[in-house]
Amino acid sequence: MAAGGRSWFRALALGVSFLKCLLIPAYYSTDFEVHRNWLAITHNLPLSQWYYEATSEWTLDYPPFFAWFEYALSHVAKYFDPKMLVIENLNYTSRATIFFQRFSVIFTDILFIYAVRECCRCVNGKRAAKDILEKPTFILAVLLLWNFGLLIVDHIHFQYNGFLFGLMLLSVARLCQKRYLEGALLFAVLLHFKHIYMYVAPAYGIYLLRSYCFTANNADGSLKWRSFSFLHVTLLGLIVCLVSALSLGPFIVLGQLPQVISRLFPFKRGLCHAYWAPNFWALYNAMDKALTIFGLKCNFLDPTKIPRASMTGGLVQEFQHTVLPSVTPLATLICTFISILPSVFCLWFKPQGPRGFLQCLVLCALSSFMFGWHVHEKAILLAILPLSLLSVQRAKDAGIYLILTTTGHFSLFPLLFTAPELPIKILLMLLFTVYSFSSLKSLFRRERPLLNWLETIYLIQLVPLEIFCEIIFPLTPWKRHFPFVPLLLTSVYCALGVTYAWLKLYVSVLTERISVRQKAE
Repeated sequence: MAAGGRSWFRALALGVSFLKCLLIPAYYSTDFEVHRNWLAITHNLPLSQWYYEATSEWTLDYPPFFAWFEYALSHVAKYFDPKMLVIENLNYTSRATIFFQRFSVIFTDILFIYAVRECCRCVNGKRAAKDILEKPTFILAVLLLWNFGLLIVDHIHFQYNGFLFGLMLLSVARLCQKRYLEGALLFAVLLHFKHIYMYVAPAYGIYLLRSYCFTANNADGSLKWRSFSFLHVTLLGLIVCLVSALSLGPFIVLGQLPQVISRLFPFKRGLCHAYWAPNFWALYNAMDKALTIFGLKCNFLDPTKIPRASMTGGLVQEFQHTVLPSVTPLATLICTFISILPSVFCLWFKPQGPRGFLQCLVLCALSSFMFGWHVHEKAILLAILPLSLLSVQRAKDAGIYLILTTTGHFSLFPLLFTAPELPIKILLMLLFTVYSFSSLKSLFRRERPLLNWLETIYLIQLVPLEIFCEIIFPLTPWKRHFPFVPLLLTSVYCALGVTYAWLKLYVSVLTERISVRQKAE
């Protein structure tokens, strides 16, 4: 990145960091107490008790590297307020505690900022523009650094996704730069920070096997089997084994690996999170509720045999569907595996280099989001952020990005349900959405429109939906008897958009023709 590029990038990074500081006094969720408790656990207890401690309901359920991250933070936290490190101080807050935890998120975002800069260096610079505001690298930097979803999830709701996505984007950048071992190492480390990134592991595995372990292609693009490098496979295997040994080794020695795994994969939490993620299961649940209501009115169902637990009441335990077949963790695993397969096959049989890898990564993330077990609504960012890299390179991907980003970000609105945050989330999303549409439209102004009329109408309808959920519904008598309606409407309507974007991207990837030059590469 040239000197001029460094100056505007530095301005963007400082600007968003200042905004994050302004959000320090904002509302924070129970995740704030989750991470305070993890600070206390790792600071006070020996390693052997980290994954057994259960004084708080918010037990440690992230992989060991994240636990060590909390341990390191705790040794800084003690200088701010030692009381936050007392395990028994449940729901403890003080000004010093709030400042420390908020600022720790802002500080660790330095890795995310660096990763964004590296990703900007990987963007194809064929689209020359005199105005810096129309350069793909500038647009990409804004779409990543100022991403609305990441801002509200990390710096209002409260989590540490920034530096984790920084690890992921940096690994993507290294693979694009053909620094394969560095990319593999970064991703292996990332998996032991937060296991949700297993969703995109198939994309990494197939791409490294296809591009690094096999070193050459035939003229027609098919694989040259004789080019297989045993050395390269061995190096990748060593990286995976060493990182896993460093992370899980102590717990294996202690005989606690089953306990760690039980914490990382708590299948008893139920199919859906308390806030329905806008995926296939939101549509499935809504259909079950609609069929239940219809069945009761037509006397097809016995009211005494219908479970009383509501899937939208904030509960996360297992439940049974009324009309449609109940879904098990195995069923979601099979659905996820089947939905990922076509993208993995395309990456192997239709290699397109880094672009094909990014497409597969986004599809793996979206497929897992669509069909995974107990998916959090925040997991949509796992698809939105890498799709940003594709959106500045091709108009078709830009259109998909606008649909997915707008609906995915809107689905995060229920996370911020307090009145003071209402204007903040609306203003921030409005600014980011307007910029996304205007910048990408300007970038591809010589090509066809990014959205068709039906897609445009769908997105516009988000406005009256928000007005109904935030203003009209609370004034109606329905709020008392049907408090779940706004959440249900938001999840189901956004699920339609996310599903459409997923299908549209899949069709684009499956039908895309590869040039002779791409095959040779």
